[in-house]
Amino acid sequence: MAVDELDTRILRLLLEQPRTSVREYARLLGVARGTLQARLDRLERDGVITGTGPSLSPAALGHPVLAFVHIEVTQGHLDDVGDALAAVPEIVEAFSITGGGDLLTRVVARDNAHLEDVIQALIRLPGVVRTRTEVALRERVPHRLLPLVESVGRTAPGSGHTQ
Repeated sequence: MAVDELDTRILRLLLEQPRTSVREYARLLGVARGTLQARLDRLERDGVITGTGPSLSPAALGHPVLAFVHIEVTQGHLDDVGDALAAVPEIVEAFSITGGGDLLTRVVARDNAHLEDVIQALIRLPGVVRTRTEVALRERVPHRLLPLVESVGRTAPGSGHTQ
């Protein structure tokens, strides 16, 4: 999907000021409210904007431990294990991967003992062969998309920039 300079400006505002009204966004961007709404609708329809909910902190919810758990699955059981992972509330993300293991999960826990309990529950799932866990010590680059949006915007048609 092509993202032009106005789309980039819209996305930047959404990321920097997520609680602003559409009317205020239109004013800040110097465009008609209808134009802005049409752009927002297209960005949602094309899957660029995937949600508008708040970002939550697992640590503030009492789960400060973050670990990445690689899961090796018995051949032919990837979907079954993936479905079972969805029932584990401490798993906040799960991906099929290449390399060592079949799945990579992002797991949060109250403490290391709770993390061990979660891992033991994963090992007991039918189809799980083994797990490998890496505990995150400190977040070095928080989840962010603004640099990507700005990079895409610099190479967008009509932006006057090329790379």
